[in-house]
Amino acid sequence: MKRMEPEQLGLSSERLGRVSSWLAEQIDQERLAGASIQIGRRGSIAFEEAVGWADVERQTAFSLDTIARIYSMTKPITTVAAMMLYEAGCFQLDHPVGRYIPAFKNTPVWTGGDLSNTEAQASPMTVKQLMTHTSGLTYGFMNANVVDQAYRERGFEARHNDSLETWVNKLAEVPLLCQPGTQWNYSVSTDVLGRLVEIWSGQSLADFFADRIFKPLGMKDSGFSVPESELARFCSMYGPTNGAVLGGALASPFEDRLPGIKRLDDMTTSAYRDTPAYLSGGGGLVSTLADYGRFCSALLGGGALEGNRILSPKTLEFMRLNQLPENRDMAAMGQPIWSETTYEGIGFGIGWAVVIDPATANIVTSAGEHHWGGAASTFFWIDPTEDLYVVFLTQLMPSSTYPLRRELRARVYQTLID
Repeated sequence: MKRMEPEQLGLSSERLGRVSSWLAEQIDQERLAGASIQIGRRGSIAFEEAVGWADVERQTAFSLDTIARIYSMTKPITTVAAMMLYEAGCFQLDHPVGRYIPAFKNTPVWTGGDLSNTEAQASPMTVKQLMTHTSGLTYGFMNANVVDQAYRERGFEARHNDSLETWVNKLAEVPLLCQPGTQWNYSVSTDVLGRLVEIWSGQSLADFFADRIFKPLGMKDSGFSVPESELARFCSMYGPTNGAVLGGALASPFEDRLPGIKRLDDMTTSAYRDTPAYLSGGGGLVSTLADYGRFCSALLGGGALEGNRILSPKTLEFMRLNQLPENRDMAAMGQPIWSETTYEGIGFGIGWAVVIDPATANIVTSAGEHHWGGAASTFFWIDPTEDLYVVFLTQLMPSSTYPLRRELRARVYQTLID
């Protein structure tokens, strides 16, 4: 992708200085070890910068080609893969998941109290509900109920040696948190969708990604592991020294957080040195600023990049619509807050959050802007109205530590001058 002067793309170079200053502040204030950002507009790169350290202790710089764990930024890639197979006629969005994974045909629904209190599914879980996190599945780290507890006890989100097929069948033995379609609950839904990609395509998830998405889009550093030859570019993971808690609770007050970070994982010990048996479509990938920028550019460009098409513009138009019942936002569907973000005025499309009403959401952006982030505070958003995308990479766990995404949005949008 070509780089152009900001003014040629409708951004102010002077105001981009505020983005640079904000990035530098994150390092100087010991909020982050290192970070990078890419801003693309009108088919070109308007701005990119990397600051700080990929590994503080080794004094390895965080660079534009640093490889990072993107965790849940894997989800849009998995969902795009599924929609590519939708375009190929492999399934319909309202098909029951049990049609392809029989173990889910009879999964009961928890009704409260003990895990044994269940009822039958009022209507079967559908493929679309997996894509929109309204399937009734959950995450164990939510720590909210006995269903979450069952996930933790069975190690569903831990690194393990089960294949994706085996894992999905074990998951189907645990009751659903709620009736499919009734609530929005962040969940392992996209991991199940990844298994469906394998069933529909006849390939492993890793091979489908490599052959059908990464190679066509030139995403040369994305995958489920980091090759030995590239470990020097793999950044370490950090966490706040003051003990922020992973989960759905809003970290508050941010202003009272003490500065300081500690290393949680580095290239010498990381599990990402080896390709896992379990290929997590919900959170298993690593990537780079350039790679994820190419992915966003393809989506913003109607599904194609440099002559290589992965989706049609019409499919993407549908994916950007709020898919929640009665055009409700996520707050009305049972998830008022997730990570550091409130979800009033924000709905959910096919694979990502969608801004319904910027005023209600209290953020300067466009209706129809869609986005998602990862557990290590990474983030991306795509704004078709402004022909704009932004990718932000860092490695701070958990993402609820600071309101980085809201802060960055404000600084990016103030750079637009036409």
